[in-house]
Amino acid sequence: MTPQGLPSSSTLDIPAVSDVPRHIAVIMDGNGRWAKQRKLPRVAGHTKGVARVREIVEACVLAGIEHLTLFAFSSENWRRPADEVSKLMELFMQALEREVDRLHRNGIRLRIIGDKTRFNARLQHLIREAEALTAGNKRLTLTVAANYGGRWDILQAFNAWLRDHPGGREITELGLTPYLSMADAPEPDLFIRTGGEQRISNFLLWQLAYTELYFTPTLWPDFDAKELDRAMAWYRQRERRFGRTSEQVHVG
Repeated sequence: MTPQGLPSSSTLDIPAVSDVPRHIAVIMDGNGRWAKQRKLPRVAGHTKGVARVREIVEACVLAGIEHLTLFAFSSENWRRPADEVSKLMELFMQALEREVDRLHRNGIRLRIIGDKTRFNARLQHLIREAEALTAGNKRLTLTVAANYGGRWDILQAFNAWLRDHPGGREITELGLTPYLSMADAPEPDLFIRTGGEQRISNFLLWQLAYTELYFTPTLWPDFDAKELDRAMAWYRQRERRFGRTSEQVHVG
């Protein structure tokens, strides 16, 4: 842990490594293409994608994952057609209304990260209620990134630091870390992107410094517990060196 009591930084320390990742981050890509393949409206793919989240959350709990972070809506997704954005916001509200009690009963903490000021008052209220209800749960932390961007995260952290340190001229990694959206979570061990694209799309730019990156052509609505098992099996074969040589890793 850092002096501030925060999880270790992979660029300052060598994190503990195990066969089971503590933290998995996912870009849930391919909902629209899934719907198009079936000649359905894009919203049908998003609806199916929301249902898939439930299965993956349950699979992560069974596997002993401590943190699952899902990229639901990026700060760039506002560029999509207005009707699609509107339907995505409706789905988000419906998911909060329908799923939060289930999450709470199963000991899952829910967090929403991103610039929430652009959401309507109803959605902001639902987010606050959900986070408050589940705040004490320890079984799994489910973080949903909504209206989130990695560059936004770093900039808002820097601006928050400046407000707390008026006239400050120099900032360190340890100084900035507490202001980041994911400050209280370990850095992701495993990143998964579904849908075949091979990029991180402005997601967790700071936190993915030494994360293992797994890309699969499987579209998110088809990404089930077996697909998650495949990703974790791939992860177990990775040699996590954190800047060291293989010889140093095997010596201990």
